[in-house]
Amino acid sequence: MDLIRDLAALRERISLIRNQGKEIGFVPTMGFLHEGHLSLIETAKAQNTFVVVSIFVNPLQFGAGEDYEDYPRDLENDSRLAAVAGCDLVFYPVARDFYPSGYGTFVEVQGSITDRLCGASRPGHFRGVTTVLAKLFNLVEPHRTYFGQKDAQQCLVVKKMLEDLNYNVEFIIMPTVREPDGLAMSSRNKYLTPLQRKAAPVLYQSLQKANSLIDNGERDGKLIKELLECNIKTVPGAEIDYIQVVDVKKLEPLSQLAGTCLIALAVKFGTTRLIDNIIVEV
Repeated sequence: MDLIRDLAALRERISLIRNQGKEIGFVPTMGFLHEGHLSLIETAKAQNTFVVVSIFVNPLQFGAGEDYEDYPRDLENDSRLAAVAGCDLVFYPVARDFYPSGYGTFVEVQGSITDRLCGASRPGHFRGVTTVLAKLFNLVEPHRTYFGQKDAQQCLVVKKMLEDLNYNVEFIIMPTVREPDGLAMSSRNKYLTPLQRKAAPVLYQSLQKANSLIDNGERDGKLIKELLECNIKTVPGAEIDYIQVVDVKKLEPLSQLAGTCLIALAVKFGTTRLIDNIIVEV
Protein backbone atom coordinates (compact mmCIF):
# COMPACT_ATOMS: atom_id res chain seq x y z
CA MET A 1 0.00 0.00 0.00
CA ASP A 2 1.23 3.49 -0.87
CA LEU A 3 1.09 6.60 1.31
CA ILE A 4 1.02 9.91 -0.55
CA ARG A 5 0.94 13.38 0.97
CA ASP A 6 1.84 15.56 -2.01
CA LEU A 7 -1.04 16.70 -4.25
CA ALA A 8 0.97 16.57 -7.47
CA ALA A 9 2.21 13.07 -6.65
CA LEU A 10 -1.37 11.95 -6.08
CA ARG A 11 -2.49 13.34 -9.44
CA GLU A 12 0.36 11.53 -11.17
CA ARG A 13 -0.51 8.23 -9.50
CA ILE A 14 -4.25 8.56 -10.23
CA SER A 15 -3.50 9.31 -13.88
CA LEU A 16 -1.42 6.15 -14.10
CA ILE A 17 -4.13 4.04 -12.44
CA ARG A 18 -6.82 5.36 -14.76
CA ASN A 19 -4.62 4.81 -17.83
CA GLN A 20 -4.32 1.18 -16.75
CA GLY A 21 -8.11 0.91 -16.96
CA LYS A 22 -8.58 0.34 -13.24
CA GLU A 23 -11.77 1.40 -11.46
CA ILE A 24 -11.19 3.55 -8.39
CA GLY A 25 -13.18 3.26 -5.19
CA PHE A 26 -12.79 6.15 -2.76
CA VAL A 27 -13.41 6.32 0.99
CA PRO A 28 -12.91 9.84 2.41
CA THR A 29 -12.24 9.90 6.19
CA MET A 30 -10.86 12.09 8.94
CA GLY A 31 -8.88 9.15 10.25
CA PHE A 32 -8.85 7.34 13.59
CA LEU A 33 -10.37 4.45 11.69
CA HIS A 34 -12.86 2.03 13.24
CA GLU A 35 -14.93 -0.90 12.00
CA GLY A 36 -17.37 1.44 10.30
CA HIS A 37 -14.62 2.89 8.11
CA LEU A 38 -13.19 -0.56 7.48
CA SER A 39 -16.54 -1.86 6.25
CA LEU A 40 -16.54 0.93 3.64
CA ILE A 41 -13.00 0.08 2.56
CA GLU A 42 -13.80 -3.63 2.31
CA THR A 43 -16.87 -2.93 0.18
CA ALA A 44 -14.87 -0.56 -2.02
CA LYS A 45 -12.26 -3.29 -2.52
CA ALA A 46 -14.93 -5.80 -3.49
CA GLN A 47 -16.39 -3.46 -6.11
CA ASN A 48 -13.28 -1.80 -7.56
CA THR A 49 -9.77 -2.71 -8.68
CA PHE A 50 -8.06 0.14 -6.80
CA VAL A 51 -9.06 1.72 -3.49
CA VAL A 52 -8.05 5.16 -2.22
CA VAL A 53 -8.62 6.27 1.38
CA SER A 54 -8.10 9.90 2.34
CA ILE A 55 -7.18 10.80 5.91
CA PHE A 56 -7.58 14.50 6.51
CA VAL A 57 -8.94 16.33 9.55
CA ASN A 58 -10.60 19.13 7.63
CA PRO A 59 -10.42 22.47 9.48
CA LEU A 60 -13.21 24.00 7.39
CA GLN A 61 -15.90 21.77 8.89
CA PHE A 62 -15.08 22.62 12.51
CA GLY A 63 -16.72 25.62 14.13
CA ALA A 64 -15.36 27.89 16.85
CA GLY A 65 -14.92 26.00 20.08
CA GLU A 66 -15.19 22.58 18.42
CA ASP A 67 -12.60 19.82 18.65
CA TYR A 68 -10.36 20.40 15.62
CA GLU A 69 -7.14 20.53 17.61
CA ASP A 70 -8.14 17.61 19.82
CA TYR A 71 -9.64 15.39 17.13
CA PRO A 72 -7.92 11.98 17.45
CA ARG A 73 -5.13 11.28 14.99
CA ASP A 74 -3.12 8.07 14.50
CA LEU A 75 -1.78 7.80 10.96
CA GLU A 76 0.39 4.78 11.67
CA ASN A 77 -2.46 2.65 12.99
CA ASP A 78 -4.88 3.99 10.39
CA SER A 79 -2.50 2.99 7.60
CA ARG A 80 -2.14 -0.51 9.02
CA LEU A 81 -5.90 -0.99 9.36
CA ALA A 82 -6.61 0.44 5.90
CA ALA A 83 -4.08 -1.89 4.28
CA VAL A 84 -5.58 -4.95 5.96
CA ALA A 85 -9.06 -3.90 4.79
CA GLY A 86 -7.88 -3.68 1.17
CA CYS A 87 -6.78 -0.09 0.65
CA ASP A 88 -4.20 0.44 -2.11
CA LEU A 89 -3.35 4.10 -1.45
CA VAL A 90 -3.73 6.41 1.54
CA PHE A 91 -3.76 10.13 0.79
CA TYR A 92 -3.04 12.34 3.81
CA PRO A 93 -2.54 15.96 2.76
CA VAL A 94 -1.30 18.78 4.97
CA ALA A 95 -3.84 21.51 5.67
CA ARG A 96 -1.51 24.30 4.51
CA ASP A 97 -1.11 22.55 1.14
CA PHE A 98 -4.83 21.88 0.78
CA TYR A 99 -5.78 25.42 1.78
CA PRO A 100 -2.74 27.58 0.93
CA SER A 101 -2.40 31.22 1.87
CA GLY A 102 -4.99 33.27 -0.01
CA TYR A 103 -7.38 30.34 -0.48
CA GLY A 104 -10.87 31.71 -1.12
CA THR A 105 -13.03 29.17 -2.97
CA PHE A 106 -15.87 27.28 -1.30
CA VAL A 107 -18.57 24.87 -2.43
CA GLU A 108 -21.94 25.13 -0.73
CA VAL A 109 -25.20 23.21 -1.04
CA GLN A 110 -28.05 25.51 -0.04
CA GLY A 111 -31.57 24.80 1.14
CA SER A 112 -33.34 22.72 3.74
CA ILE A 113 -30.93 19.79 3.63
CA THR A 114 -28.13 21.96 4.99
CA ASP A 115 -30.17 24.39 7.12
CA ARG A 116 -31.75 21.79 9.39
CA LEU A 117 -30.57 19.16 11.91
CA CYS A 118 -26.76 19.36 12.17
CA GLY A 119 -26.77 22.36 9.85
CA ALA A 120 -28.77 24.37 12.39
CA SER A 121 -26.49 23.31 15.24
CA ARG A 122 -23.21 23.72 13.36
CA PRO A 123 -23.43 26.72 10.97
CA GLY A 124 -20.91 26.44 8.14
CA HIS A 125 -20.20 22.77 8.84
CA PHE A 126 -21.60 21.44 5.59
CA ARG A 127 -19.91 24.14 3.53
CA GLY A 128 -16.65 22.79 4.92
CA VAL A 129 -17.68 19.23 4.10
CA THR A 130 -18.67 19.93 0.51
CA THR A 131 -15.63 22.13 -0.15
CA VAL A 132 -13.15 19.50 0.99
CA LEU A 133 -14.98 16.71 -0.83
CA ALA A 134 -15.18 18.69 -4.07
CA LYS A 135 -11.39 19.05 -3.91
CA LEU A 136 -10.87 15.40 -3.03
CA PHE A 137 -13.15 14.15 -5.81
CA ASN A 138 -11.25 16.33 -8.30
CA LEU A 139 -7.93 14.87 -7.13
CA VAL A 140 -8.90 11.20 -6.74
CA GLU A 141 -11.28 11.02 -9.74
CA PRO A 142 -13.10 7.99 -8.30
CA HIS A 143 -15.63 5.83 -10.10
CA ARG A 144 -17.40 5.14 -6.80
CA THR A 145 -17.37 6.67 -3.33
CA TYR A 146 -18.56 5.17 -0.04
CA PHE A 147 -20.26 6.76 2.98
CA GLY A 148 -21.99 5.43 6.09
CA GLN A 149 -25.65 5.94 7.01
CA LYS A 150 -24.71 7.21 10.47
CA ASP A 151 -24.01 10.52 8.74
CA ALA A 152 -27.35 10.47 6.93
CA GLN A 153 -27.63 14.23 6.48
CA GLN A 154 -24.09 14.43 5.17
CA CYS A 155 -24.95 11.69 2.68
CA LEU A 156 -27.90 13.74 1.37
CA VAL A 157 -25.75 16.85 1.08
CA VAL A 158 -22.88 15.11 -0.73
CA LYS A 159 -25.24 13.30 -3.08
CA LYS A 160 -26.87 16.63 -3.95
CA MET A 161 -23.46 18.21 -4.62
CA LEU A 162 -22.43 15.34 -6.90
CA GLU A 163 -25.68 15.65 -8.85
CA ASP A 164 -25.68 19.43 -9.11
CA LEU A 165 -22.02 19.64 -10.19
CA ASN A 166 -22.31 16.73 -12.65
CA TYR A 167 -19.68 14.54 -11.06
CA ASN A 168 -19.47 11.17 -12.76
CA VAL A 169 -19.20 9.34 -9.42
CA GLU A 170 -21.43 6.56 -8.14
CA PHE A 171 -22.48 7.36 -4.58
CA ILE A 172 -22.89 4.35 -2.28
CA ILE A 173 -24.33 4.46 1.25
CA MET A 174 -23.51 1.60 3.61
CA PRO A 175 -25.34 0.62 6.84
CA THR A 176 -24.26 2.06 10.18
CA VAL A 177 -21.82 -0.23 11.99
CA ARG A 178 -22.51 -0.54 15.71
CA GLU A 179 -20.86 -1.71 18.89
CA PRO A 180 -22.39 -4.86 20.47
CA ASP A 181 -24.56 -2.64 22.70
CA GLY A 182 -25.89 -0.68 19.73
CA LEU A 183 -23.81 2.50 19.97
CA ALA A 184 -22.97 3.73 16.47
CA MET A 185 -19.22 3.56 15.87
CA SER A 186 -17.60 6.97 15.77
CA SER A 187 -14.09 8.33 16.17
CA ARG A 188 -15.48 10.65 18.85
CA ASN A 189 -16.59 7.75 21.05
CA LYS A 190 -13.09 7.78 22.52
CA TYR A 191 -13.91 11.08 24.23
CA LEU A 192 -16.59 9.44 26.40
CA THR A 193 -15.85 8.79 30.05
CA PRO A 194 -16.69 5.27 31.30
CA LEU A 195 -20.00 6.53 32.73
CA GLN A 196 -20.86 8.38 29.52
CA ARG A 197 -19.96 5.34 27.43
CA LYS A 198 -22.29 3.24 29.57
CA ALA A 199 -25.10 5.76 29.02
CA ALA A 200 -24.58 6.41 25.28
CA PRO A 201 -26.40 3.28 23.98
CA VAL A 202 -29.64 4.99 25.04
CA LEU A 203 -29.57 6.71 21.63
CA TYR A 204 -30.02 3.52 19.62
CA GLN A 205 -32.26 1.97 22.26
CA SER A 206 -34.57 4.97 21.92
CA LEU A 207 -34.54 4.75 18.14
CA GLN A 208 -35.43 1.07 18.38
CA LYS A 209 -38.38 1.87 20.64
CA ALA A 210 -39.56 4.46 18.11
CA ASN A 211 -39.23 1.90 15.34
CA SER A 212 -41.27 -0.60 17.33
CA LEU A 213 -43.96 2.04 17.88
CA ILE A 214 -44.11 2.68 14.14
CA ASP A 215 -44.26 -1.05 13.39
CA ASN A 216 -47.32 -1.17 15.65
CA GLY A 217 -49.06 1.51 13.61
CA GLU A 218 -48.06 4.84 15.16
CA ARG A 219 -47.78 7.64 12.59
CA ASP A 220 -47.81 10.80 14.74
CA GLY A 221 -44.42 12.49 14.31
CA LYS A 222 -44.82 14.65 17.42
CA LEU A 223 -45.65 11.66 19.60
CA ILE A 224 -42.63 9.75 18.30
CA LYS A 225 -40.37 12.72 19.06
CA GLU A 226 -41.80 12.96 22.58
CA LEU A 227 -41.15 9.25 23.15
CA LEU A 228 -37.52 9.66 22.10
CA GLU A 229 -37.07 12.76 24.23
CA CYS A 230 -38.57 11.16 27.33
CA ASN A 231 -36.48 8.02 26.93
CA ILE A 232 -33.19 9.89 26.44
CA LYS A 233 -33.89 12.23 29.36
CA THR A 234 -34.01 9.26 31.72
CA VAL A 235 -30.23 9.07 31.37
CA PRO A 236 -28.38 11.57 33.60
CA GLY A 237 -26.04 13.86 31.70
CA ALA A 238 -27.64 13.39 28.26
CA GLU A 239 -28.20 16.81 26.69
CA ILE A 240 -30.42 16.75 23.60
CA ASP A 241 -29.32 18.92 20.69
CA TYR A 242 -32.14 17.84 18.38
CA ILE A 243 -34.60 15.05 17.71
CA GLN A 244 -36.33 15.19 14.32
CA VAL A 245 -38.72 13.09 12.29
CA VAL A 246 -38.31 14.16 8.67
CA ASP A 247 -38.62 13.02 5.07
CA VAL A 248 -35.44 11.70 3.48
CA LYS A 249 -35.34 14.04 0.49
CA LYS A 250 -35.59 17.57 1.88
CA LEU A 251 -35.50 16.87 5.63
CA GLU A 252 -38.90 18.50 6.00
CA PRO A 253 -40.46 17.82 9.45
CA LEU A 254 -43.28 15.27 9.35
CA SER A 255 -46.38 15.65 11.48
CA GLN A 256 -47.62 12.36 10.02
CA LEU A 257 -45.22 9.68 8.85
CA ALA A 258 -45.58 8.55 5.24
CA GLY A 259 -43.24 6.92 2.76
CA THR A 260 -39.54 6.82 3.62
CA CYS A 261 -38.77 8.71 6.82
CA LEU A 262 -35.61 9.61 8.71
CA ILE A 263 -35.60 9.73 12.49
CA ALA A 264 -32.44 11.54 13.48
CA LEU A 265 -30.98 12.84 16.72
CA ALA A 266 -27.93 14.51 18.19
CA VAL A 267 -27.16 14.29 21.89
CA LYS A 268 -24.24 15.54 23.96
CA PHE A 269 -22.64 13.63 26.78
CA GLY A 270 -20.45 16.20 28.47
CA THR A 271 -18.58 17.87 25.60
CA THR A 272 -19.00 14.90 23.25
CA ARG A 273 -21.73 15.27 20.64
CA LEU A 274 -23.02 12.02 19.14
CA ILE A 275 -25.43 11.54 16.26
CA ASP A 276 -27.54 8.56 15.20
CA ASN A 277 -30.55 7.79 13.04
CA ILE A 278 -32.80 5.16 11.56
CA ILE A 279 -34.68 5.10 8.27
CA VAL A 280 -38.20 3.68 8.33
CA GLU A 281 -40.60 2.76 5.55
CA VAL A 282 -44.27 3.51 6.27
